[in-house]
Amino acid sequence: MTISQYSADFNELAVALPAYIQQPRLKQLAERMQLELLAATATSISPQANDIAQSARILNTLYQTPIADASILVAITHELRPKIMLTRRAVHMNSHAGEVSCAGGRYEIGDGNNVVTALREACEETALPPSKVQIIGQLPIQTSKSGMSVRPIVALIEPDLVLVPELGEISRIFWADFERLITQPTVEYTVQYRTQNQLPEQIATLLTPSWQVDGETVWGLTGRVLASLLETGFDRQLEWYYRIKN
Repeated sequence: MTISQYSADFNELAVALPAYIQQPRLKQLAERMQLELLAATATSISPQANDIAQSARILNTLYQTPIADASILVAITHELRPKIMLTRRAVHMNSHAGEVSCAGGRYEIGDGNNVVTALREACEETALPPSKVQIIGQLPIQTSKSGMSVRPIVALIEPDLVLVPELGEISRIFWADFERLITQPTVEYTVQYRTQNQLPEQIATLLTPSWQVDGETVWGLTGRVLASLLETGFDRQLEWYYRIKN
């Protein structure tokens, strides 16, 4: 069910209503996220409300959420065996070079809200058409290591889309098995961290949880976002820590 959107560049967006989701895990995720979204803003949906009214309330609530410095798209394929889209950032990027991420980026004035930021950036980075996206909801704000506030927008996308990495920003698009991720154990990852605002500069060795996905290490902000997704949708509690290795 589509509904008009405020931006001229995104004339129609769709909401993935639980009633139309057959895959049980995705249905549960959508139900929980949308109930939580509307409860947080004291908005309710009447059982008699039609699809357009339900979609309108969900989108309007998302549009009115305070704007973050950046937004990312947690895109999940709408199929029997869902997959989560992940990317690896190009090694020449100024921040998070070579790290695994979800498609996304900084808010621009013309976006108007976090949803458009996430979709615009995903389109620029992977050629994902906004018309092939169905919005589920949003996850709590995360803070990047540079101090930026990042809003994850969760959505369903059509399977088997032809996506193309924008090599100026990302070097690879790959996929995490959604069902497996729900129960997959984390693996402790060792990363070298340069201390900031200290002279002389020091390098610390940090230990942190991670997932191994298709030969890539998922950690940091992206790991925290996925952990938040699993907690929201499936009550999986993961301690996400950063410890200095002795």
